[in-house]
Amino acid sequence: MVAAVAGIIALALIVAVVVQFWPIFAAAVIGLAVCAIVIVILKERYFASDGFKAVREEIASVVQEHNEISDYVNEIREQRRFTVGKSTTGMHAHLAESKNTSSWGYKRDRHVAEYGSEFVHNAGLQVVRNAAADPIKYLMKYFDISATEEKLGEVEDLGESISRLENAVQNLKNREAAIATTAAPPGYITRFFLKEFQEKIGLSIPPLSIPYPMYKFQYVSAGGNSSQETKVKLDSQTIDSLIETMSEKIRFKKSAAGQRSLMTAKFRNHIKTRDKFTCQSCSVSVAKEPNLLLEVDHIKPVSKGGLSVETNLQTLCWRCNRTKSNKELPKPKP
Repeated sequence: MVAAVAGIIALALIVAVVVQFWPIFAAAVIGLAVCAIVIVILKERYFASDGFKAVREEIASVVQEHNEISDYVNEIREQRRFTVGKSTTGMHAHLAESKNTSSWGYKRDRHVAEYGSEFVHNAGLQVVRNAAADPIKYLMKYFDISATEEKLGEVEDLGESISRLENAVQNLKNREAAIATTAAPPGYITRFFLKEFQEKIGLSIPPLSIPYPMYKFQYVSAGGNSSQETKVKLDSQTIDSLIETMSEKIRFKKSAAGQRSLMTAKFRNHIKTRDKFTCQSCSVSVAKEPNLLLEVDHIKPVSKGGLSVETNLQTLCWRCNRTKSNKELPKPKP
């Protein structure tokens, strides 16, 4: 009742102010409308100008490569698997139906457990809190990420997919900034008509989000009145920590697999540095093309028995790596 009265009073005050100062409000509205019309006219003239056409032709090749990398990002998303473990709690939850049958009118079910999701582990409060303090340990324990050579390979494969996406997405952002600088459209274009500008020059803007696997430890009280949740996002940093932890537990010191390196972000950067940030197939380098997208490739694919050792790794540009796919490229001549 009090809120309703306060609302009526506030509305009355607004109406009174508008009535008293309506000439000022009217002038402001007309001024804004005129400005909007002028900006639209300027925009149309700019897109129809010879200057814009010349800029569009000048950056056509840059835009084309940007769009090809956009397609490449979509390919990685579609062809790669972005999961590595799962929880079995609630795996049969879809076979049952649950509802609150309390007749006391308590405000329950404010927090609802996510039963049935393989990315959610329903647990007691202490487990959820412990997972926040030691996420890698509890991720391995409750999401069936065992310290085996096979599972380590899966985690490294996930890390490779995430790393490639992160690098490609950042590369796209850098290219968009470079294109905007080269084209140098008027300020009102970038402020009000950026999307239309990108369409006019033929730029394809893909979703720049990365599908990081997100695992949850979830506690919900019996009455649903309280809950706590710990989330673990498998980005490159978390995946590298998981790889190192698994490796310490496995300790394949005498096996061939034990002699390989761990495919972490640090090691991939080491290979690129060793190769002087130059594609070992086509010889294009960051020195020649600052926005070059480089990736680390297994010369002999893992699927054919290749190991993650320095002698079996090389730096390739995204084009050569995309072309190679699962085939072996001849080693470049020194």
